[in-house]
Amino acid sequence: MKEFFTFVAIALCVLFASCTNMPENVTKTDSLPPIFPDYTDVTIPVGIAPLNFNVMGHVDCVDVVVKGSKTGELHVNGEWASFDLDEWHELVSANRGGKLTLTVCAKIDGKWIGYKDFDIYVSKYELDEWGLTYRRIAPGYEIHSQMGIYQRDLSTFGEFSIIDNSETYGMCVNCHASNRTNPDKFVFHVRGDHGTTLIQMSDRRELLKAKNDRLGGSMVYPYWHPSGKYCAFSTNQTRQGFHVSDQNRIEVFDLSSDVFVYDPVKREIISDSLISTKDWSENCPVFSPDGKKLYFITCFQQSYPMHYKDEKYNLCSIDFDPKTAIFGDRVDTLFNAVAKGKSLTWPKPSYDGRFIMFTLLDYGYFSIWHKESEQWILDLKTGESRPVNEINSNEADSYHNWNTNSRWIVFTSRRANGLYSQLFLASIDEKGKATKPFLLPQENPQKYYEETLYSFNTPDFTKVKVHFDSSAAIREIEGDQRVATKVR
Repeated sequence: MKEFFTFVAIALCVLFASCTNMPENVTKTDSLPPIFPDYTDVTIPVGIAPLNFNVMGHVDCVDVVVKGSKTGELHVNGEWASFDLDEWHELVSANRGGKLTLTVCAKIDGKWIGYKDFDIYVSKYELDEWGLTYRRIAPGYEIHSQMGIYQRDLSTFGEFSIIDNSETYGMCVNCHASNRTNPDKFVFHVRGDHGTTLIQMSDRRELLKAKNDRLGGSMVYPYWHPSGKYCAFSTNQTRQGFHVSDQNRIEVFDLSSDVFVYDPVKREIISDSLISTKDWSENCPVFSPDGKKLYFITCFQQSYPMHYKDEKYNLCSIDFDPKTAIFGDRVDTLFNAVAKGKSLTWPKPSYDGRFIMFTLLDYGYFSIWHKESEQWILDLKTGESRPVNEINSNEADSYHNWNTNSRWIVFTSRRANGLYSQLFLASIDEKGKATKPFLLPQENPQKYYEETLYSFNTPDFTKVKVHFDSSAAIREIEGDQRVATKVR
């Protein structure tokens, strides 16, 4: 036994020594280091968690020196590049508007390799939000397996559950939304035996009946009016189908859908014949930043599932008077995706009112399962639109949201492996030009993303940490008490 402990102690000393010695006799290469995630030439905000990374391959040790273009320097040495939280924040803050230059060496088979330096740019734009919210879900189609709505502190690696279906059997939680990133007004939908739409407004929480007979479906895809007085929803008769052989695994389509506005104080559904039609499917409503327009997508109703590839949506708008809750008398088409042979989904206006970002795909609106889906941006000032090639990839790029100063976006992408959707952030300037996106930082990225077999979707920024009594909410969800809604 004594010999065993001696062997372990020696082994640990050798391991420790192998990852703490300084590079010597370094062989230089003109290649960039093979790091995961790819953080070369990305732009980050002040306050972001350390961009730790792994050097891929059979690496004995990693040595990294980070120099600020204005001031400061960091040095780390270990199994992967793991930066001290406080030192990282101090260095990034001191180089706002400048850049960090990283020198990476890796010890491979006892020899040190020195790679080409690369830069990380520090944006002048603030990212004022505390963190992100998102749904984390295990891959699956039919069964509500483990999933939940989570939040992440962007300045650290802290992740916290808001509500998780492991607390109650068979619950599917989705379609969460806060008002302009402020969780004082928060809503999400619950599917299953105890289905409901849960609305939390400051200290008051209500569970609405899952369906209103006059609507013909549930209240999903919410988006708050900037005043907080209303929340727009869609009501959908959703179905899904599976491919036997196709690059896309699944199709999601609606037998019917309409959009409407809900008044949570009066518990009143406000609809209109122009946005609730028999022959057209209206979907994905969002308010303009001034609250005077309702944007939504619409397509001519097809015969499903036979003609699912003919399901193509355009982006439209209708005026809305916040004082009277009365809609305008006409619907305008803002982007004709059908004319391009495409379909448009998930329109999200920037909070400064300048842009609308949306996802374009070949057909349908459930873009997260479409390999060809990509992000586009519409300039409401000039009327010009274009694909945001700076952030698009060869895999599905989908759900997205803006931060409140309209200089940062978060979106999902399957670019890492084609299977799991992950969260990426990028900056967008006043002209709509985006920077190279970066994967949400993790303490040990390779370990986290290889072992956490979940997809991330419907991300949004959150101004502050969400305080939500999930235990009380679960008890209410499992109960039978629901608030009825009425149609005006």
